[in-house]
Amino acid sequence: MSDDMSGFSKKAKLDPEDYYTSPNGYIVFTEKYLLKRGYCCKNGCKHCPYGFNKKTGKVEKS
Repeated sequence: MSDDMSGFSKKAKLDPEDYYTSPNGYIVFTEKYLLKRGYCCKNGCKHCPYGFNKKTGKVEKS
């Protein structure tokens, strides 16, 4: 039995094409990854394929 109780060991590894690192060192998820995830997190992601508008709080693309 694993001593890691955080649940992180069960998460799938990211493919290199799922994200890139910004010049500031942040991980930025690509549209491909966000579609693969399957839902909108409503955080206003830079590459959101679902059309969420953070200003209005609504999904504008169907």
